[in-house]
Amino acid sequence: MSDPLRDQVISLLEGGNAHVTFDDAVKDLPAKFRGIKPEGAAHTAWELVEHMRIAQSDILEFSRDSKHVSPDWPKGYWPKTAKPPSDAAWKKSIAAIKKDREAMIKLVRNPKTDLYEKIPHGTGQNILREALLVADHNAYHLGELVFLQRLIGAWKR
Repeated sequence: MSDPLRDQVISLLEGGNAHVTFDDAVKDLPAKFRGIKPEGAAHTAWELVEHMRIAQSDILEFSRDSKHVSPDWPKGYWPKTAKPPSDAAWKKSIAAIKKDREAMIKLVRNPKTDLYEKIPHGTGQNILREALLVADHNAYHLGELVFLQRLIGAWKR
């Protein structure tokens, strides 16, 4: 039997409800645009994608591993370079985001996961809060990523 709350949280994690999906936001972004920061923009596409990867990974690992150590805030949540070091690094970051998102979805989907139980090593957080945090954080930065692509002329949809 399906759980409506779990279904809705998973739908938020997958995206595409009120905004573009992650796949649509990074699909076909030419390499020459990935490190461009136009005037007035806070970040490049690479910085946004890598930040999403690092933050989502941190939230996921915190949710399932009591020994996980989070990066230093805020420096540890951003890449060291404005441009991806290679096309392979770009692809690896995108693949990691997808993999970790699927792991969070699996955690939420698992009926043995108590969404409301406090995470023992946390300060009051639960899995529901962490999954919503991933969805919210990713949606925010996806909006930035689309806006950035529009500023640099790379958004063709």
